[in-house]
Amino acid sequence: MEEKENVEETKEDTPKVVQDANAAAERLEKANQEKAELLSREEEMMARKALGGNSEAGQAPAKAVGETDEEYSERFREGKVNLLE
Repeated sequence: MEEKENVEETKEDTPKVVQDANAAAERLEKANQEKAELLSREEEMMARKALGGNSEAGQAPAKAVGETDEEYSERFREGKVNLLE
């Protein structure tokens, strides 16, 4: 019982600056704990996303559509070809 009284007396005896610093430290500890929880949730979400798949199996790559020589010569005859490119 004496110990509780000593704690209360010391609380009253400590300067306001120290009390404010202790309160700020408690807030920081709480914020750090919340940040750690959020970080673990974010890591879990990233792991699920990575393991979730995006399989490319069975998908054929898109073929590049090129211009044939005949199409180029037709554009050249029509004057649609820019020779400076």
